[in-house]
Amino acid sequence: MALITYLTKIHFDFGAIGVIADEMGALGIRRPLVVTDKGVAAAGILETVLAQLPGGSTVTTFDGTPPNPRERDVRGALEVYRSGNCDGVIAVGGGSPIDLGKGVRLLASHDGPLAQYALVEGGVSRIGGNVAPLIAVPTTAGTGSEVGRGAIIVMDDGRKLGVISPHLIPSVAICDPELTIGMPPGLTAATGMDAMAHCIETFIAPAVNPPADAIAADGLHRAAHYIERAVADGTDREARWNMMMASMEGAMAFQKGLGAVHALSHPLGSLTDPILHHGTLNAVLLPPVLRFNRDAIGEKYARLGEIMGLDAGMDPADAIAALNRRIGLPATLSEMGLPMSVLGEMAEQAVKDHCTLSNPRKATADDYRELLNAAMR
Repeated sequence: MALITYLTKIHFDFGAIGVIADEMGALGIRRPLVVTDKGVAAAGILETVLAQLPGGSTVTTFDGTPPNPRERDVRGALEVYRSGNCDGVIAVGGGSPIDLGKGVRLLASHDGPLAQYALVEGGVSRIGGNVAPLIAVPTTAGTGSEVGRGAIIVMDDGRKLGVISPHLIPSVAICDPELTIGMPPGLTAATGMDAMAHCIETFIAPAVNPPADAIAADGLHRAAHYIERAVADGTDREARWNMMMASMEGAMAFQKGLGAVHALSHPLGSLTDPILHHGTLNAVLLPPVLRFNRDAIGEKYARLGEIMGLDAGMDPADAIAALNRRIGLPATLSEMGLPMSVLGEMAEQAVKDHCTLSNPRKATADDYRELLNAAMR
């Protein structure tokens, strides 16, 4: 088992969940709020995790996390945290429960509303280190939120914003690929493409950070070589291990910044009708955004193809579009149910998203409208 101390303390391997009792003791957590969702509970994963908690713990559970957590959901979980006299958070699930858990740990010691702590609202300086301890246990291989410094939340005013601070990085991440065994093919594909999008966007972001580039490149290589195996056979342990590593590595490189894919998927994810999966959005948006950024990326564009193992001269954008088809993901936003009527509003929101600033090529609202049009067909 690898013990990695990079950004935070990470336990990574099959069986890693067995260390959770020791880590709770080290953090002084005796009355945890376990934040999860109903899918994780129904799959029996929550029961597996709870069985590893130390005897004598007073456990309170919040399983009401929706696919795109909202500020009101954070408040609801915070009420449960306070009513249970909790002293820490254990987030079990994909990016949504982990991000919601980050919101709870913040508001347990910081006054609301949550929106004031968003990056675009100048909230970084308002977040202090006196946050509740948080153990993150990912059950999907996609967001990497277990090592990320941000929580993406839909605020009360409808904006999907990033609350970002080094103080929000989980105290401990427990990455056990066993918890992803048997994940359905569709979810495996969507979350896996989320991880790939993170690796690609951080690799091509213009900031100078060679260590982050190296980590993102390694994650992309793993995702490109193992995602189809993981989708085809949910019990493929080697594929599951490598996809969870790719997911974690994509988020390790987040400090370089993301780009136009996420600047678009964040506002699209704030919609309530239709409800759109973040990873699937990223998969559909990647090809047109890569084509938009190609000239600004320079030699890194060809390097993407090398990392992914593509034949010489094959366009990475075309390769990703073909990969989406092979693993059963939709090819367009219209297939996901997105109506043309919202494209203008989504483009305007994308310009204001914090990820716009780290895209390799400056994007205007008109550019985003064109990208959305390209992704619709």
